[in-house]
Amino acid sequence: MIAAVDHVQLAAPVGSEDALRAYYVDTLGMTEIPKPPVLAARGGCWFGAGAVQLHLGVEADFRPARKAHPGLRVTGIEAYAARLQAHGAKVTWDGDLPGYRRFYSEDPVGNRLEFLEAVRRFGPGG
Repeated sequence: MIAAVDHVQLAAPVGSEDALRAYYVDTLGMTEIPKPPVLAARGGCWFGAGAVQLHLGVEADFRPARKAHPGLRVTGIEAYAARLQAHGAKVTWDGDLPGYRRFYSEDPVGNRLEFLEAVRRFGPGG
């Protein structure tokens, strides 16, 4: 039985680790997770924020994920979008998912990322 998602892996080109660190740590506010030495020798990097882990693995024939993407829940989505823009990241808002505010952005190697926050809805008497 599946209990949770452990991590999401995205691909990255050889030699992109410094750009990935700048984006995932400085722009997104994640923390780099040290890879076990045997895996670190393969390149790439891992990042975490709370229970969320994103692994960026090096791929010789790299093609960015433009449709497939992780959906990352955030709090304070307006401020978070402003943070990304202040770091030079493009933010594209999308209002097509009922009950959520969301936007898309791309990491420095072109992988698509979705950021979303539930919209608080009050029912009768609430």
